[in-house]
Amino acid sequence: MRTFPLTLAAALAATLLLTACNDSENAADDGKNADRPGDAACALADLGVEVGAGAAPAAGDTGNVTVTLTNRGARCTLDGFPAVALAADDRTASVTAEQPAAAEPLTLVKGATTSFTITYVRGEADSARSLAVRKATFALPGATSTTHELAWSYGEVALKGEGGEPDASVSGFESAAG
Repeated sequence: MRTFPLTLAAALAATLLLTACNDSENAADDGKNADRPGDAACALADLGVEVGAGAAPAAGDTGNVTVTLTNRGARCTLDGFPAVALAADDRTASVTAEQPAAAEPLTLVKGATTSFTITYVRGEADSARSLAVRKATFALPGATSTTHELAWSYGEVALKGEGGEPDASVSGFESAAG
């Protein structure tokens, strides 16, 4: 009776060894897959957009605006940060990526979701050190010139530094259940 488990184990090992061998057909398929290009960049036209906010209640407070994207199209990849701009009546300012942050490529299958967050410091109303934001726009990495516009109802954004840049940052894309 002890030889049966040993015989079975030997047969299993031989089977695994033989299936691990590459025949010419499998080798050719592996070569094709190695040279296959990555997924295409995600396009705004294929994504559903939802916005949620934890608005800053008073000047000096920090607020967050989270943008959730749902892929309604074919499998695609987001490789980089969203390009975000805040627009006032007389000026538009870019929002920088969180530091130190490294963008990791994120692949979305149909139905998958991801999100990014715009974090900002609320500025004082009617102050020269604030940007009276009316809308925000964002574009996806790899997108040509398509942007999505969001109405901004979260108050002024404080300005920082000599250049008067908005005291705001944008996160990378976060994985979400999909």
